[in-house]
Amino acid sequence: MITACLEVATGRRRLTDLTDDLHRFCHGHGDGLLSVFVPHATCGLALVEVGAGSEADLLAWIDRLLPRDERYRHRHGSAGHGADHLLPALLPPTLTVPVVGGRPALGTWQHVVLVDTNPDNPERRVQLDLLPG
Repeated sequence: MITACLEVATGRRRLTDLTDDLHRFCHGHGDGLLSVFVPHATCGLALVEVGAGSEADLLAWIDRLLPRDERYRHRHGSAGHGADHLLPALLPPTLTVPVVGGRPALGTWQHVVLVDTNPDNPERRVQLDLLPG
């Protein structure tokens, strides 16, 4: 297995496109399976189209499903932090992508994005594991 760890500074950004990083990681490694994993309790991963408004739609969907208020039992951190801890139940912290010819086999418009609604932790790690086939 080939492994790397990305250090991602999210700051106040709620979505971070990881697709170029995945392409760089897979380059030259032939065929296999790529596992993308976020070892954090308040982040998730999504496959979405980027640049055509889907990012705003995704964030609006999350805000509707997980409002940032005081309804949650998990209450430490910034207001609505309990919602951050439920995010991985909707957007899992792991994705598996086939790799063909050293390239993630993503569809034409598919991008892998890190979704991080938690403003309390602006530094994230993303683990990449490639299992050659």
